[in-house]
Amino acid sequence: MDMVERYLAEMERALRALSRDDVRRVVGALFDAWRWDKNVWIIGNGGSAATASHMMNDLCKCTLVDGQPRFRAMALTDNVPLVTAIANDVEYEEIFVEPLRTHLRKGDVLIALSGSGNSANILRAVTYAKDFGALTIGLCGKPGGKLALSADMCVIVPADRIGQQEDGHLILNHAIALALRERIELYATRGVNASAIAG
Repeated sequence: MDMVERYLAEMERALRALSRDDVRRVVGALFDAWRWDKNVWIIGNGGSAATASHMMNDLCKCTLVDGQPRFRAMALTDNVPLVTAIANDVEYEEIFVEPLRTHLRKGDVLIALSGSGNSANILRAVTYAKDFGALTIGLCGKPGGKLALSADMCVIVPADRIGQQEDGHLILNHAIALALRERIELYATRGVNASAIAG
């Protein structure tokens, strides 16, 4: 079996083993955030930073339903001047905590992507967000690391290779965005505009 076949076969096994219930819990939490007009902040390092940007794009664009409010999502990875200024002048471990100190509001959601689940800057941000009163969601690789233990809810992609963990997170992004759009469409068919209850 060559690497192409091995990699794809391992990916298939990981996706089959992924907890659908954990994913549905995340969808429910994000739907609640949308209903109550909360912000969703997304963080990650390296490949996970790229996925954070992609997730922001899909939460904002792929969930649009005519007559309904828009999803409020932002990737904290995307302001390179601020990230590098904090890393240079303070320390790298603070690159996500610092903007959260500026923007986070009680009831907001923080999505943290990390294959290892042990990145210090991710863990600091999750701790800060939880202490502040935000809901924290971890998207991790196997076995989940400290992030799986500290986040309020977590989805673990049960793959050994970091690339497959990142592949899984991108697949989760698309599944979550489409599931949210489906819920918002159902919500709209019941004649309810979320902005009426967002307060």
